[in-house]
Amino acid sequence: MKFLSLKTEGFGLDFSDRCLRVVKLKKRGRFFDLASWKDLEIEEGVIKEGEILKEERLVRHLKEAINKVEGEKLKTKYVVASLPEKKAFLQVIRVPKMSFEELAGAIPFESENYIPLPIEEVYLDFQMVSLFSGSAPDCFDVLIAALPKRIVDSYVYCLEKAGFVPKALEIESQSIVRALIKNNFSPSPVFIIDFGRTRTSFIIFSGQSLRFTSSIPISSHQLTEAVAGELKITIDEAEKLKLKYGLRSLDKNIEGKKVISSITPWLLKMNEAAKKYIDYYHNHIGVVAALNGGKIRKILLCGQGANLFDLPVFMTQGLKIPVERANPWINILPPTIKKVPKLEFNESLGYTTALGLALRAIQE
Repeated sequence: MKFLSLKTEGFGLDFSDRCLRVVKLKKRGRFFDLASWKDLEIEEGVIKEGEILKEERLVRHLKEAINKVEGEKLKTKYVVASLPEKKAFLQVIRVPKMSFEELAGAIPFESENYIPLPIEEVYLDFQMVSLFSGSAPDCFDVLIAALPKRIVDSYVYCLEKAGFVPKALEIESQSIVRALIKNNFSPSPVFIIDFGRTRTSFIIFSGQSLRFTSSIPISSHQLTEAVAGELKITIDEAEKLKLKYGLRSLDKNIEGKKVISSITPWLLKMNEAAKKYIDYYHNHIGVVAALNGGKIRKILLCGQGANLFDLPVFMTQGLKIPVERANPWINILPPTIKKVPKLEFNESLGYTTALGLALRAIQE
């Protein structure tokens, strides 16, 4: 009987510049099932580059998303929500070995060397990554995360004004790895590309922690705009043609060739950026590579743009590392279930962050 329980059911809420995504999971034996979901487009200019510019408009959109949720009606106000990757500062630092209490006191002072804002203007958190041996026997690796208070406070204000109770707030990359990394552990580093509607994020995860995050202003929507400009058609028409042709080679189809030629330059730039960050990771970690799984040997694609036809093949050829579409259900569904009837797999790639948030909401 739940009315005697102190546990609070919650749902995941992913913010982006152009949409809100809601996911609620429910218990299914040792695993989970999809209970509620919604992808709601919001008007341009409400959120820009992760910063809320029109708070009251966003509050209305939040209420609308909950009222229009698909699946089961949401009966909880408790939410685990995302915070914008673009506004966050994440850094793995090495500190001398000390007690946890000493570490908690030392982190704010150590963080001042890495965060380009006064420490009193940010919310700061940290996570133990590993205890090194061998060449660094007296050091800890610690992941520090910081966000400007004005950004976080704005999200909290909108959530509370919409009638929600925040259980937790976390940076998008943290939610993504919770959804994609089996049991939150990888013996070797994994490179994740979140190819979204408004930007692309790069994430490196190894062991039990994030190691690196960054983002670039290349997006799935830019590809659609390129197709629209090349063929002189509307954005809606261009989106359909982009998904129809993707990077498929069509010898005699002029329309398909124009689609490919218009999107390829953007994808080459994305490959170049990914290679730069992979090389940086390989060349600057030194002994850490040997202690934490070596070089990156797998790349996972998620986000709305990951569904582009033949994109994994294109990126594999350019990066010389196997690229595959991620499975955002790997920590949710039993391995015997290969399909989610309520939400098509290609659509669920755009829900990766929301699914990671929903996992935290139900596990807490």
